[in-house]
Amino acid sequence: MTTYDKKPRVLLVEDSASNAMVYRSYLEVDYSVVTVGTGADALDKLGSQKFDLVLTDVRLPDMTGLDILDQIQQSDDPAPVVVMTAHGSVDVVVDSMQRGASDFLSKPFEKARLLVTLENILKKEELKDIVIEYEKSFQRNAFHEMVGASLPMQNVYRIIESASKSKATVFITGESGTGKELCAAALHAESLRRDKPFIPLNCAAIPKDLLESEIFGHVKGAFTGATGSREGAAARASGGTLFLDEIGEMPMDLQSKLLRFIQSGTFQPVGANREVKVDVRFICATNRDPLEEVRAGRFREDLYYRLHVIPLEMPPLRQRGTDSLLIGERMLKQYADEENKGFRGFSEEVKRIFLDYGWPGNVRELGNVVRNIVVLNDGDMVRPDMLPDAIREGGRAAVRVTDRALAELGSGTEAPQATLNGAPEHKRSASGEIRPLWIEEKEIIERAIEVCGGNVPRAAAFLEISASTIYRKKQQWEEQ
Repeated sequence: MTTYDKKPRVLLVEDSASNAMVYRSYLEVDYSVVTVGTGADALDKLGSQKFDLVLTDVRLPDMTGLDILDQIQQSDDPAPVVVMTAHGSVDVVVDSMQRGASDFLSKPFEKARLLVTLENILKKEELKDIVIEYEKSFQRNAFHEMVGASLPMQNVYRIIESASKSKATVFITGESGTGKELCAAALHAESLRRDKPFIPLNCAAIPKDLLESEIFGHVKGAFTGATGSREGAAARASGGTLFLDEIGEMPMDLQSKLLRFIQSGTFQPVGANREVKVDVRFICATNRDPLEEVRAGRFREDLYYRLHVIPLEMPPLRQRGTDSLLIGERMLKQYADEENKGFRGFSEEVKRIFLDYGWPGNVRELGNVVRNIVVLNDGDMVRPDMLPDAIREGGRAAVRVTDRALAELGSGTEAPQATLNGAPEHKRSASGEIRPLWIEEKEIIERAIEVCGGNVPRAAAFLEISASTIYRKKQQWEEQ
């Protein structure tokens, strides 16, 4: 029958006792069937029990099968619904499918037709569950020290896992504050070198005349002030990983020495007359466009191609959906514990401001803002008046634009003449004011997504529904 370990549970809603008996006889070999005769009883069963499928007549004594369908569709995990009707007009069929029915059956129907219909639906649901579980296995809210559940960050996690076991050089790009060093540390932690040293070196934080010594080390007397020999980052990273952050700041003459080191695995400490051989995995990062630096003559082309084996771009926070809230909440807990404060979370208004603010300083700026809030305020929830002025005003400006757009949608004063897929607008009723609810809902959701620049989680936050609800409805619209 199916690949289910147990018989699938079916709720049969049929007010005709004779029909219910016939349908039950069709199903009871392969299914566990619960039969009710009214809509109220059906909703009561659905509220207390879990069913794999609902089979309902359209005409019932107290309500319609479509009313039951609507109630099921509002649940977080709606069961598939098959609508039965002896009044199989095109309008009824279309209406039921638009409301989310998985299929319909026109009475009278044969046993084979019923079984094939249910079998196909359950197979589809089973495949959907497999896909969801597969996606969940890759959906992570955090990875090592990085925090983020957005799709761009899931992609980063997968690249790290794929590249970590190799010795190939990884070139990380991204704006300042996006977490490039955390990414490098995760690459090392996932690698076969995890038990060896991870040595980070910020090329922008070291004076240029000392950078060579910091990387390769020096011997006593190599230059003024070199009162003793010193091991450089390259030697300390032997067997492990050397992370060169902001490599675009490296002087051209030192770039040539680094290229030779990468090619040969050997280097010469400053002032030494012997070479040292080490086994190092290289990871580098920059907040600049490396190709633009090559074109401008500030970065050696041959070094670029030697380093740019596996490119990995860290996305800016503004492109990461609700990650700003996820990261902010984790930081809030950490800083509140450190400062012995009682903050537990952000108010809804603060969440909206966070989602709308552009975060030009990315995660680093977010951390500074949260730290500022915790240190300068007290309370259990973060309120808008606790935010720095730049954050509060920047976020509120975007919220006002969004609220105005959504208010126009709700007022119906500027109803669009066509849906986004190009189909003509559904005809209005004789009053000229009322259209089907699903059409109004579709236009509101689509306009909210448009206002939010295609960001579905942000649109869901404004509409006060879950993002999964929007995705489910979009799938239903596409299948119509």
